[in-house]
Amino acid sequence: MSNSTPTPSASTATGTTAASANASDNNAMVLTLSCRNTRGIVHAVSGALLEIQGNITESKQFDSPDTGNFFMRVEFTTPENQEAVEAALAPVRDEFSMELTVWANSRKTRTLIMCSKDGRTLNDLLFQQRSGTLPIEVPVVVSNHRDLEPMAEFYNVPFIHVPITKDADGNSNKAAAEARLMELVDEYDIELVVLARYMQILSDDLCRELSGRAINIHHSFLPAFKGARPYHQAHERGVKLIGATAHYVTADLDEGPIIEQSVQRVTHAQTAREFVVLGREVEGFTLTRAVKWHAEHRVLLDGKRTVVFS
Repeated sequence: MSNSTPTPSASTATGTTAASANASDNNAMVLTLSCRNTRGIVHAVSGALLEIQGNITESKQFDSPDTGNFFMRVEFTTPENQEAVEAALAPVRDEFSMELTVWANSRKTRTLIMCSKDGRTLNDLLFQQRSGTLPIEVPVVVSNHRDLEPMAEFYNVPFIHVPITKDADGNSNKAAAEARLMELVDEYDIELVVLARYMQILSDDLCRELSGRAINIHHSFLPAFKGARPYHQAHERGVKLIGATAHYVTADLDEGPIIEQSVQRVTHAQTAREFVVLGREVEGFTLTRAVKWHAEHRVLLDGKRTVVFS
């Protein structure tokens, strides 16, 4: 097991430690890592943090029995800056061939939200961001329609209309629209793209370009009801559960690695319209939770699956 070697506690360092220093002098950070599972990983990481007077406040890990990979997320404080922390961890990263990243806890994830006409999920995300419960910064909202422009204006977020149209010969401007989207991703230094009921299918090339940094929401608990009006189809069939899945975007439509899922019980006494209202509510809080976990660096990819340290 990767944690079988005795693990030193970073908070027990002698001399001037992060634990004994004034809290205002410490930097709160989080690191995530993944690599092949082997002995001594936890010991090596905690030892490196000990050298920079690190105080571990939370640590979670997972050995994947299916892939043989090891995953770890550590929250810690240290008097050192991020550059010094990365330098201290570099030998450990190289020794175990890790994918290892360090973030400052105070830094919010720069997020571009895409939407169409349904504003429920957009409103959830912008409200949570404004209230401070969602650690993202939204510098721009992009839509193929103008319906939700007033909502973006209410939250003082720039709104950019990038329409998807066809000419008289039926030729679409979709490629140009996607190129414009990527220009905005670069212009606004975007780290995460959220599809908040954006009713357009992204091209395979764009999905690859945004791999691991684009999240979508869909009605996952209605797998037999594809196409238009899925909640109405479900109502006609008398289903007892409706729900939603938030997942990373891939070229395989609605089949990307799953981050979060939620369900809501329904009964025969409810109307199709009530199904829609309940479904939208589930979609809203499911997507918001997934975005929150991603922004807090709690989600790591394990092939087609995710490891979520919630």
